[in-house]
Amino acid sequence: MTVNSQSDIFPAGVSEGRRDLRLDAFRGLALWFTFIDHVPNNMLSWLTIRNYGFSDASEVFVFVSGYTCMIAYGGALRKQGWATTVVRGVRRAGEIYAALLLLLIAYLALVWLFGGGVRYLDETNTGPFFQSPGATLDHAAILQYVPVNADILPTFVLLHLAFPALLVLLMWRAGVALAASFLLYLLVQLFDWGVPTWPNGQLYFNPLAWQVLFVFGAWYAFEGAEYLRAFIRSRATLVIAVLYLAFSLALALSWQIKSLEAFVPDALSKLIYPIDKGHCSPLRFVHFLALAILVARLTPADWSRLTQPSTTAAIRCGENALPIYCLSVLLSFFGSVILTEFSDTIAVQVAVSLIGIAAMIAAATAMTWTSKLDRPGPRLF
Repeated sequence: MTVNSQSDIFPAGVSEGRRDLRLDAFRGLALWFTFIDHVPNNMLSWLTIRNYGFSDASEVFVFVSGYTCMIAYGGALRKQGWATTVVRGVRRAGEIYAALLLLLIAYLALVWLFGGGVRYLDETNTGPFFQSPGATLDHAAILQYVPVNADILPTFVLLHLAFPALLVLLMWRAGVALAASFLLYLLVQLFDWGVPTWPNGQLYFNPLAWQVLFVFGAWYAFEGAEYLRAFIRSRATLVIAVLYLAFSLALALSWQIKSLEAFVPDALSKLIYPIDKGHCSPLRFVHFLALAILVARLTPADWSRLTQPSTTAAIRCGENALPIYCLSVLLSFFGSVILTEFSDTIAVQVAVSLIGIAAMIAAATAMTWTSKLDRPGPRLF
């Protein structure tokens, strides 16, 4: 069994010798959205997808990660064998783990610099460190403690560690792997299973739930594209997706605009709430799928915007997703300090957001440039 060629109808990963630039473009855009959403009380969050539906940029990251893991490691398996593939998977998990620890150190240093160990503790979840630094670092080392906005990284570490086993199952019976993933996801929704954190609670991005998007992305890259090709191209599927997005939009706007709450029937509220992000609520999962179907129809493989400057900037960020995500977490803290200490006018919010995105683009461009000098590879354009 081999990895299928990539679909021409869905944002995808890597074809033979060439990256699918749509994937990097949308991952880069998701990074920008995440940065904007992480700056508290930022009016520019109305330009992201968070306020217009059930899902947000988090689903993009997890699905794309599963897809690219299947493309990268599945391809390596065919050429280099299991030993190399397992080592690469574990090494990538180690890279994410190291990035998480470095981010934690930088985050704590910034909170100390700007807050002296007494301010910004609650909003950053750094209070435990300044109260008990030794215990906090011990629990951080075993992925049981993370500051605010970095809590998706432990989930990525665990998913990448588990990927070699997932790859074995996919190669053996891809349908069984997908069914097992959905069964685990259903059990999490029913019984509230989770991964404990310190000093209390569960890991916010519950890996037992979010794995369903990761596995679905890997399955789609492996054989799902062929199975779902006709379904995604169907006019009926498009209509259903648009209707679901419209329903999600109406509900999401009612959360922000109080006058719209009265139009939401109580019976409907009792049926669908809470829409839990930590457990990747089924409504969020379906919303992501509906959004992905719509985007896929609007962005074919030869999408003309891929070579435009704004899209190129997003691609650069998407190419370097891990370091740029970590940078965005620190920049969002800087932004919150500026809005808190100096001014929170709309002009300052816009300036903070644009400067932060510009810094992310500059850093990503430098990383891509230096990587080409260090390890020449196929040119993107």
